[in-house]
Amino acid sequence: MSDTILRSSHHCEAARPLVEGLILEYDGRYGANSRPGGARSELFRYPAEAFSPPLGDFILLQRSGRTIAGGAFMSHDDETAEFKRIWTDDGFRRQGLAERIVAELEARAAAQGYRRAYLTTGFRQPEATALYIKLGYRPLFDVTADPALYRSLPFEKRIGAETGQSETSPIYEPAASLEAATARVTALKHQQEALILARLAAHGVLAA
Repeated sequence: MSDTILRSSHHCEAARPLVEGLILEYDGRYGANSRPGGARSELFRYPAEAFSPPLGDFILLQRSGRTIAGGAFMSHDDETAEFKRIWTDDGFRRQGLAERIVAELEARAAAQGYRRAYLTTGFRQPEATALYIKLGYRPLFDVTADPALYRSLPFEKRIGAETGQSETSPIYEPAASLEAATARVTALKHQQEALILARLAAHGVLAA
Protein backbone atom coordinates (compact mmCIF):
# COMPACT_ATOMS: atom_id res chain seq x y z
CA MET A 1 0.00 0.00 0.00
CA SER A 2 1.46 3.37 -1.05
CA ASP A 3 0.13 6.93 -0.92
CA THR A 4 0.97 9.52 -3.55
CA ILE A 5 -0.02 13.19 -3.78
CA LEU A 6 -0.25 14.49 -7.32
CA ARG A 7 -1.38 17.65 -9.09
CA SER A 8 -4.64 17.36 -11.00
CA SER A 9 -7.73 19.28 -12.16
CA HIS A 10 -11.51 19.06 -11.80
CA HIS A 11 -11.58 17.92 -15.41
CA CYS A 12 -9.13 15.01 -15.05
CA GLU A 13 -10.44 11.48 -14.90
CA ALA A 14 -8.40 10.86 -11.75
CA ALA A 15 -10.40 13.61 -10.00
CA ARG A 16 -13.79 12.09 -10.84
CA PRO A 17 -14.17 10.37 -7.43
CA LEU A 18 -13.61 13.73 -5.71
CA VAL A 19 -15.99 15.63 -7.97
CA GLU A 20 -18.76 13.05 -7.83
CA GLY A 21 -18.23 12.49 -4.11
CA LEU A 22 -18.60 16.19 -3.34
CA ILE A 23 -21.68 16.51 -5.54
CA LEU A 24 -23.31 13.54 -3.80
CA GLU A 25 -22.48 14.93 -0.37
CA TYR A 26 -23.52 18.54 -1.04
CA ASP A 27 -26.75 17.70 -2.85
CA GLY A 28 -27.55 15.12 -0.17
CA ARG A 29 -27.07 17.59 2.68
CA TYR A 30 -28.53 20.72 1.13
CA GLY A 31 -30.78 19.45 -1.66
CA ALA A 32 -30.06 19.36 -5.38
CA ASN A 33 -32.32 22.38 -5.86
CA SER A 34 -30.71 24.50 -3.15
CA ARG A 35 -28.81 26.43 -5.84
CA PRO A 36 -29.18 26.79 -9.63
CA GLY A 37 -27.65 23.72 -11.25
CA GLY A 38 -27.06 22.02 -7.91
CA ALA A 39 -23.63 21.27 -6.51
CA ARG A 40 -22.17 20.46 -9.94
CA SER A 41 -22.58 24.04 -11.14
CA GLU A 42 -20.88 25.30 -7.98
CA LEU A 43 -17.93 22.92 -8.36
CA PHE A 44 -17.34 24.17 -11.90
CA ARG A 45 -18.03 27.84 -11.12
CA TYR A 46 -14.37 28.77 -11.66
CA PRO A 47 -12.11 27.90 -14.61
CA ALA A 48 -9.52 25.17 -14.13
CA GLU A 49 -6.80 27.83 -14.40
CA ALA A 50 -7.89 29.24 -11.04
CA PHE A 51 -6.65 26.04 -9.40
CA SER A 52 -3.32 25.81 -11.22
CA PRO A 53 0.07 27.43 -10.60
CA PRO A 54 1.13 30.18 -10.44
CA LEU A 55 -1.98 31.32 -8.52
CA GLY A 56 -3.52 28.07 -7.28
CA ASP A 57 -3.24 24.30 -7.09
CA PHE A 58 -5.40 21.18 -7.13
CA ILE A 59 -4.17 17.97 -5.53
CA LEU A 60 -5.28 14.38 -5.18
CA LEU A 61 -4.12 11.78 -2.69
CA GLN A 62 -4.04 8.34 -4.27
CA ARG A 63 -3.52 5.03 -2.51
CA SER A 64 -2.27 2.26 -4.75
CA GLY A 65 -3.59 4.24 -7.73
CA ARG A 66 -7.04 4.95 -6.25
CA THR A 67 -8.10 8.55 -5.52
CA ILE A 68 -9.17 8.68 -1.87
CA ALA A 69 -8.80 12.36 -0.90
CA GLY A 70 -8.02 15.76 -2.35
CA GLY A 71 -8.37 19.51 -2.21
CA ALA A 72 -7.52 22.75 -3.98
CA PHE A 73 -6.87 26.43 -3.52
CA MET A 74 -7.24 29.58 -5.57
CA SER A 75 -6.14 33.18 -5.17
CA HIS A 76 -8.00 36.25 -3.96
CA ASP A 77 -5.03 38.58 -3.54
CA ASP A 78 -1.29 38.48 -2.97
CA GLU A 79 -1.81 37.48 0.65
CA THR A 80 -4.79 35.13 0.66
CA ALA A 81 -5.39 31.67 -0.79
CA GLU A 82 -8.88 30.20 -0.52
CA PHE A 83 -8.99 26.47 0.13
CA LYS A 84 -11.78 24.52 -1.57
CA ARG A 85 -12.84 21.01 -2.64
CA ILE A 86 -11.44 19.34 0.48
CA TRP A 87 -12.75 15.79 0.35
CA THR A 88 -12.12 12.26 1.67
CA ASP A 89 -13.67 9.07 0.34
CA ASP A 90 -16.29 7.75 2.79
CA GLY A 91 -14.45 4.44 3.05
CA PHE A 92 -11.19 6.07 4.15
CA ARG A 93 -12.32 8.54 6.78
CA ARG A 94 -10.92 8.74 10.32
CA GLN A 95 -7.41 8.11 8.99
CA GLY A 96 -6.24 11.72 9.15
CA LEU A 97 -6.40 12.16 5.38
CA ALA A 98 -8.21 15.51 5.53
CA GLU A 99 -5.53 16.82 7.88
CA ARG A 100 -2.86 15.66 5.40
CA ILE A 101 -4.61 17.42 2.54
CA VAL A 102 -4.99 20.68 4.46
CA ALA A 103 -1.33 20.56 5.54
CA GLU A 104 -0.25 19.97 1.94
CA LEU A 105 -2.43 22.82 0.69
CA GLU A 106 -0.96 25.12 3.35
CA ALA A 107 2.58 24.18 2.32
CA ARG A 108 1.90 24.67 -1.38
CA ALA A 109 0.09 27.96 -0.85
CA ALA A 110 2.95 29.23 1.33
CA ALA A 111 5.44 28.20 -1.37
CA GLN A 112 3.51 30.39 -3.82
CA GLY A 113 3.89 33.33 -1.44
CA TYR A 114 0.54 33.32 0.35
CA ARG A 115 0.52 34.23 4.04
CA ARG A 116 -3.15 33.68 4.84
CA ALA A 117 -5.54 30.80 4.19
CA TYR A 118 -9.28 31.35 3.98
CA LEU A 119 -11.96 28.69 3.64
CA THR A 120 -15.66 28.10 4.18
CA THR A 121 -17.83 25.13 4.99
CA GLY A 122 -21.58 24.65 4.97
CA PHE A 123 -23.80 25.01 8.01
CA ARG A 124 -24.82 21.34 7.80
CA GLN A 125 -21.25 20.04 7.99
CA PRO A 126 -20.39 20.12 11.71
CA GLU A 127 -17.58 17.60 11.29
CA ALA A 128 -15.82 19.97 8.87
CA THR A 129 -16.26 22.86 11.29
CA ALA A 130 -14.71 20.77 14.07
CA LEU A 131 -11.81 19.77 11.81
CA TYR A 132 -10.86 23.33 10.89
CA ILE A 133 -11.03 24.52 14.48
CA LYS A 134 -8.85 21.56 15.48
CA LEU A 135 -6.32 22.59 12.82
CA GLY A 136 -6.07 26.13 14.18
CA TYR A 137 -8.44 27.95 11.84
CA ARG A 138 -10.16 30.97 13.37
CA PRO A 139 -13.94 31.16 12.89
CA LEU A 140 -15.07 34.42 11.29
CA PHE A 141 -18.56 33.92 12.68
CA ASP A 142 -20.24 33.81 16.06
CA VAL A 143 -19.83 30.18 17.14
CA THR A 144 -22.71 30.57 19.63
CA ALA A 145 -25.21 31.59 16.92
CA ASP A 146 -27.33 29.25 14.81
CA PRO A 147 -25.02 28.29 11.91
CA ALA A 148 -27.99 28.39 9.52
CA LEU A 149 -27.97 32.18 9.95
CA TYR A 150 -24.62 32.17 8.12
CA ARG A 151 -25.24 29.29 5.70
CA SER A 152 -21.55 29.42 4.73
CA LEU A 153 -19.15 29.41 7.69
CA PRO A 154 -15.83 31.24 7.03
CA PHE A 155 -12.46 30.55 8.66
CA GLU A 156 -8.95 32.00 8.39
CA LYS A 157 -5.41 31.09 9.43
CA ARG A 158 -1.92 32.51 9.00
CA ILE A 159 0.37 30.16 7.07
CA GLY A 160 3.97 29.93 5.93
CA ALA A 161 6.34 32.37 7.59
CA GLU A 162 3.40 33.92 9.48
CA THR A 163 2.13 30.65 10.98
CA GLY A 164 0.99 31.25 14.54
CA GLN A 165 0.47 34.98 14.17
CA SER A 166 -2.85 36.40 15.36
CA GLU A 167 -5.59 37.43 12.97
CA THR A 168 -7.60 40.64 13.29
CA SER A 169 -10.30 40.20 10.66
CA PRO A 170 -13.78 41.20 11.89
CA ILE A 171 -16.34 38.58 12.83
CA TYR A 172 -19.42 38.46 10.60
CA GLU A 173 -22.78 39.07 12.26
CA PRO A 174 -25.48 36.42 11.72
CA ALA A 175 -28.22 37.22 9.22
CA ALA A 176 -31.85 37.58 10.28
CA SER A 177 -32.89 34.30 8.60
CA LEU A 178 -31.62 31.45 6.45
CA GLU A 179 -33.06 33.25 3.41
CA ALA A 180 -31.17 36.42 4.27
CA ALA A 181 -28.00 34.40 4.86
CA THR A 182 -28.44 32.72 1.46
CA ALA A 183 -28.82 36.09 -0.26
CA ARG A 184 -25.70 37.40 1.47
CA VAL A 185 -23.64 34.34 0.52
CA THR A 186 -24.87 34.52 -3.08
CA ALA A 187 -23.87 38.17 -3.35
CA LEU A 188 -20.46 37.44 -1.81
CA LYS A 189 -19.84 34.57 -4.24
CA HIS A 190 -20.58 36.82 -7.23
CA GLN A 191 -18.20 39.44 -5.83
CA GLN A 192 -15.46 36.89 -5.20
CA GLU A 193 -15.90 35.38 -8.66
CA ALA A 194 -15.41 38.78 -10.29
CA LEU A 195 -12.29 39.43 -8.21
CA ILE A 196 -10.78 36.03 -9.00
CA LEU A 197 -11.44 36.27 -12.74
CA ALA A 198 -9.94 39.77 -12.79
CA ARG A 199 -6.89 38.53 -10.91
CA LEU A 200 -6.40 35.66 -13.35
CA ALA A 201 -6.68 38.08 -16.28
CA ALA A 202 -4.25 40.53 -14.66
CA HIS A 203 -1.67 37.74 -14.37
CA GLY A 204 -2.17 36.69 -17.98
CA VAL A 205 -3.72 33.36 -16.98
CA LEU A 206 -7.04 34.18 -18.69
CA ALA A 207 -7.88 36.59 -21.46
CA ALA A 208 -9.13 39.90 -20.03
